[in-house]
Amino acid sequence: MNDTTRIPLFPLGTALFPEGSLPLRIFEPRYRRMIAQCLKGHGTFGVCLIAAGQEVGAPAVPYLLGTEAQIVSADHLRNGVVEIVVRGRRRFRVIDHEVEQDGLMTGLVRWLDEPPAQPVPPHLAEVAPLLERLIGKYGGGHVAEPHRYDDAGWVGARYAEWLPLKPEAKQRLLEMDDALERLEFVHQALYELGLLPEDPDAPLNR
Repeated sequence: MNDTTRIPLFPLGTALFPEGSLPLRIFEPRYRRMIAQCLKGHGTFGVCLIAAGQEVGAPAVPYLLGTEAQIVSADHLRNGVVEIVVRGRRRFRVIDHEVEQDGLMTGLVRWLDEPPAQPVPPHLAEVAPLLERLIGKYGGGHVAEPHRYDDAGWVGARYAEWLPLKPEAKQRLLEMDDALERLEFVHQALYELGLLPEDPDAPLNR
């Protein structure tokens, strides 16, 4: 799938992953307009991690690989604030972008092909039951069904969302096309965070 389209872009301080869930509080007029248009036309927008700048104020410079966001719920508050929850869909690469008069950024994006599902390999198998326990204990309601604990891509993406990594590291994981490479990174991070027993064969550096 290499077709292109133009969508609104929402630069944020975090990355959105396909099939991930992200709550957002919308208060700037440019983004309230974007949300209203999406709700009216059943449209989507793109979430990109900020490479330079801030979420509020002048348009930030986004990383050029992001994820399409679909609104799954929206609550309009009395003070004009809109609280939404979005679900990640396809990844895209920004070909070019422009800023509208009110500061809303739009981008011409090319949708990226996703690799086929791969099973979790035996040497990384311990990450799947740990994720199942974590989701069951802390966040099952925020993880869309079906839960695919045998899919290396799905497991790696859920960890990438939740692990306390720097935004640049999350972006690196989002940009990986190889699900096993992402899961290897996650596996090592879990050891370093003490969430898995110490692995004497683990490399010292990622």
